[in-house]
This record gives sequence, C-alpha cells and structure tokens, in this order.
Amino acid sequence: MLIGGALTGAPRTFGVVDPATGEEFDRAPDCDGTALDAAVRAANDAWPDWRDDAAARRARLAEAAAALRAAAGELAPILTAEQGKPLRDAENEVARAAARFQHLADLEIAPDVTPGSGGERVEVHWRPVGPVAAIAPWNFPLQLGAAKVAPALAAGCTVVLKPSPHTPLATLAMGRVLAGIFPPGVLNVVAGADPLGERLAAHPGIRKINFTGSVATGRHVAATAAPDLKRLTLELGGNDAAIVLDDADVDTVADGLFWSAFANCGQICMAVKRVYAPAALHDDLVDALAERAAKAVVGDGRDPATQIGPIANRPQYERVRGLVAEALAGGARAAAGGAPLDRPGFFFAPTVLAGAEAGMRIVDEEQFGPALPVVRYRDADEAIALANATPYGLCGSVWGTDTARAAAVASRLDCGTAWVNGHMRMSLDEPFGGTGHSGLGLSGGPWGVRAHCEPFVLHIPAP
Repeated sequence: MLIGGALTGAPRTFGVVDPATGEEFDRAPDCDGTALDAAVRAANDAWPDWRDDAAARRARLAEAAAALRAAAGELAPILTAEQGKPLRDAENEVARAAARFQHLADLEIAPDVTPGSGGERVEVHWRPVGPVAAIAPWNFPLQLGAAKVAPALAAGCTVVLKPSPHTPLATLAMGRVLAGIFPPGVLNVVAGADPLGERLAAHPGIRKINFTGSVATGRHVAATAAPDLKRLTLELGGNDAAIVLDDADVDTVADGLFWSAFANCGQICMAVKRVYAPAALHDDLVDALAERAAKAVVGDGRDPATQIGPIANRPQYERVRGLVAEALAGGARAAAGGAPLDRPGFFFAPTVLAGAEAGMRIVDEEQFGPALPVVRYRDADEAIALANATPYGLCGSVWGTDTARAAAVASRLDCGTAWVNGHMRMSLDEPFGGTGHSGLGLSGGPWGVRAHCEPFVLHIPAP
C-alpha cells in the first residue's frame, strides 16, 4: 500500500481470484484501522501545501501520466489476471488512465467573473473541499480509479484511493508506479476486504466521497456520509436502453449494438443492457445479434484470440446465471448462449434473449454481464415509454437511418447522455452523470474538477 509516501504491507492479507480459473492466485494487504488512520492523516497533513500550488499540481499530473504510460507492460497483465479482460483491453485501460491524468494536467480552472449589483467585480473561485475518499469498482479499476484521483488532485484535494477487494492488485501496482511523483500524503492507496470501504467513507478526516458501484452500496455510502455532511459523487450504474427504429438497417447497426452490449463481458455501467426492436425488425435483429454472439471468441484474457473474457467474480457470475435462467423459465428464448460454459472459471456464453418482456428482472434490472434481452415494441412512443420505465437514468441510444428523427427520439430519453447510431462514445472534455438511481454529481472535464470544490465568492469594488 502507499501511505504517506511510503510503501507498506499489512499484518493480514486476503486472497485474489483469477476469474479465468476460479482459483486464488495472489494475496493483497488487508488495511487495518491503524493503517487507514495513517493514510487519512497523511492526506490531511499534505493538503495545505498541495492546494496552494496549481502549477506544481499540473506538473505532477503530467509526470503521473508519463509514468503510467511507461508502466503499461507491468500493469496490464496484473489487471487481466485479476479482472479477466483481454490483455489488449487492459493495455487500453492503462492508456485511458494515463490520458485522464494528462487531460487534467492540461486543464486550468480559472475563476468565473460576473458583474455585481453595484458594478463591482464578482469573482467565483473554486476551492478544494479537502481529503477525498476515492472508492473504485472492479470492472475498470485503473481507468475509474484515475477518473476519481486525477480531478481530485487537479482541484487541490488529496486522496485516499481504495479499489474493490475483487481487483486490488493493479491499483496497488499503480500506487507503486506513482510513489515519489506526488508529495508524501497527496495520493494514498489502500486495499482491504469489506468493511474497509465503509470505514473509509465514515472516517472523520474525509471531506468528500467519490464512489462507483451498485445502487444498494451507493445508498449505504450516502447514509454513511450524511452525519458528517460529506460531499458526494455517486456513479451507480445504469440499465441503458438502445432503441432501434423501424428505418434502421439491421446489418449496419448490429455490430455497433453487439459490442456496445458485450464489451468487457457486458460489465460497463454505460453499456447497452436492453434493446427495443420494432416488430418488423425484431426477428432479423435477434438473428444478427445471435450470429455475432456465436462467433465471439470467449476465453482467457491472456490468449491473444480472446474477444470476451470471463465474468470478473463469482458473485456477479451467479447473478447473471440466475437472471438468464429466470428469463428462460419465464418465456424468453436463448437465440444464442443461455448458460455457463463448461470450463473452469467464470465463463458464460454470450447470450441473446428473444421474447424478453418488461417485468422480467433481466429487463428491469441491470444485469452487468454477457446477456442481452431484445424487447419487441409497436411504435416509437411505446419504445420511449418502455425505455424510460426504469429508476435508472445513465445513458441511452437510438439507431436509425434518419438521424434527425433518431435525435428527436433520443432527446426524449430520461438519462444523462444519449447517442444516435452509437453508444459509449465519450471524450474527457464532456460531463458524465446520470439521473434517478444512477447517481449524484458529475465527472469529466471542468465539471469533474469542480465536483471536488466549493465556491468562494469575492466582491471587489470598481476602481
């Protein structure tokens, strides 16, 4: 672990499982209360100097980006071993993490200026809130860890980063790579089994929590933060709908839809989780998606031929298996897949479900795995109503030949981001956040930096 600028172990360790084998392959330090107190104390001690030198912050962020790029050959294999994704995807994740540090190194947040009621100059400065607890998930531990750390550091906050206990090793390795780049205590990295995250969120030395995970855990984080009025950013996933319009060309949209649903084994918060198809195209679209599912190469992420790895951990594997079995028992049909693969590890056949309906849990809930329900609809109004009939509101997409019509339909989706003829395309310059149960707050660009700040308004008399 990285605490106060020093690399340290822990008296206890916990096991880390390779999802491609289902077996423990390494152990990680289990942070105890003494070490957690030391990490939070180090973050508090480092904060006054760190917040006061924006130029130094940008320089260190750029150094961090370069160090991560140079360490891709070390970090990516660790990530594949603990998370399961193909090695090339792990390499892309390291690159994306580095890009987040570089992006924030190049972004300067200037005060906002507005005229006052008496003609004076009014400056709105953005002051860092203080030490931040960054709690990252297991699907993209490095990319989403960097998405929390980089804007907090750019704002002038210090950070205690905690990865998921399912995927601690790559994040700990990232901490080793970045040790010495930031002043001691500015970035601390701890790992541990539950309830370390709860203890970190509740710690009185933490002023903001930036969490990505499930709705249930997000509610708990919010309740934990409430007594101390800690600031919150919660990204709690989504049940993203893709509406295929009746003028769509099935062959044109099928590839984009398939990989928007099955990339990273379907374990992406903004992935397509359900498809709505018009009656006239439903069967053809199901066949096209099923054909791609049958051809996709599922295997160990270390095999260069692999396109889809295993589900990342046993609890998620069991959830996906249960949701698919329940849908099949309720009348859905597996046009492809429908069951686990007969091999060690947490492999599940890429599954396309025809005849899925609202009311089935795999339609109504976020499955977060390699299983895609396709729901038939009568007209665009019904499709929009079905897509919006969810407590989630992260992302959505509309697919069709008439892009103006598709954009008009997309504008009626109740979500934070919508696309036309695509999904999951996102730059580092734009805001990202959801509505409803998909969370609170924004990340990305200047919005992500200001999410770690509070405004300070300064009135200056006119000369």
